[in-house]
This record gives sequence, C-alpha cells and structure tokens, in this order.
Amino acid sequence: MRYFVAFSYFGQAYHGWQRQPNASTVQQILEESLSTLLKSPINLVGAGRTDAGVHAKNMYAHFDFQEINSLTDLTYRLNAFLPEDIAIQKISVVPGDAHARFDAVQRTYEYWIVQEKNPFYKDAAHYVKHRLDIPAMNKAAALLLDYDDFECFSKSNTDVKTYLCKIKSATWNLTGEKLVFTITADRFLRNMVRAIVGTFLDVGLGKIAPEDVKTIIKSKDRRTAGASVPAKGLYLTKVSYPSTILDFNGERHRKSI
Repeated sequence: MRYFVAFSYFGQAYHGWQRQPNASTVQQILEESLSTLLKSPINLVGAGRTDAGVHAKNMYAHFDFQEINSLTDLTYRLNAFLPEDIAIQKISVVPGDAHARFDAVQRTYEYWIVQEKNPFYKDAAHYVKHRLDIPAMNKAAALLLDYDDFECFSKSNTDVKTYLCKIKSATWNLTGEKLVFTITADRFLRNMVRAIVGTFLDVGLGKIAPEDVKTIIKSKDRRTAGASVPAKGLYLTKVSYPSTILDFNGERHRKSI
C-alpha cells in the first residue's frame, strides 16, 4: 500500500530535505525513524527538496508498506520518536500510483523579513533595517505573472531540463511584526524564491526600478538578478494535490485511520 506523510520542520539544524552523504537531513531522520518503528527499511519520496536551513510548514512524502493497523497510533509514536524540530501532522492511505512530487499541482512559499531587530526572529526571519518601498516591491512582484522562464533566478550549474514555471500569485504584505512575501507556482527552481526576494529588496531599497525586473528576467542570466537572501527566512507553506489523492478513502473506505 502507498502512504502519504504530511509533516513540518524547522530547518536550521538540517542540510535540507534530501539525503546527503556527510550531513544530517530531514529525509534521513524521517526514514531512519519510520524504519525503526515499522521494523523494515523505508524509503521516502518527497514533494520536493528544500535547501539547507529552509523551513517547511507543510511538506509531503510518500512510502510503500504493507497495511498498517492504526495510522493514528503510528503518527503518535513517530512524533514521540522524532526530534522537536520535526512534526508529523497526518499519515494517509493514497492510491497506489500517487506520487508526492509529480502529482503536486502547486506549491506556496513565504519569505519573512523583519525591519526592527528582534531576538525572537534571529533564526526565523531576515533582518533588513533600511526602509523598504513596499508598493514598489508589489509592482515588481506583479510582473512575475507575465513571464514563465525564470532562468535568471535559478541556481547556477543546476541539472534541471527546463526553467519554465507558472507563477499563480506573488505579493508582499505586512503581517504584524513581519513583512511577508508569498508566492505560489506549479514548480520552483533551486534558489529561485531567495533570488527573487533579493532582487525585490533591491527594488525596495531604490537600487533598481520595478520595471528593471523585466530586463532581468529577459536576460536569463543569474548575474543580473539580486543576491540570494538567507535561507532562514524561507518557508514552504503549502503543497497542493488533486482531491482524488488527499480525499482517497483507501481499501476500507477511509481517509486515514
């Protein structure tokens, strides 16, 4: 049977999601924990990969295993077993061909900025002390929806076959103490959101005009875009799937046990 795991993590202590030969990752910790509890090797396939230090409020991965009597009990035991910075929300039975990565229809990220020094955000947001022109940053963000090739915001020497992404929305909003950039797209390139935010900060600081973003995107050259902002302010907040997957009842007509 195939299972989807919905979980979250604070990424400061990890070298991203994907397993690395000589570094601690979220995938490694989850696979080792599930393998111990289920007494069988478990391989997880994630919805994507987050870089070192990036956080996830809503992430999915799938694995295959025989029928599990109580997914509620497994969730409870897994949360007790895992470190405090990783939490399981739900484990569900899904169709046998469901895929955590390829079946995801869109993803949403947030980037958090604080404009006053705040010790409680030192590991959770990027501190920018200079005043930012938020309307100009929103004007630049709206331009993203007119394009679909974002090679200029992609990490160099990446192995992707296409730089095409369909951005559905991109906005800046003041939320309490934080300035939050929210962006939703069908897919994202490596380092893409952090490079976009760095470019928009140049707009907000008056270093470039909002319209200059058009030239940057058309250049397809990473060197023309702004510097990548620190990973600590980036959060994967939502991964969306068709209802046929997340509302699947399973062989016993259940969403999850």
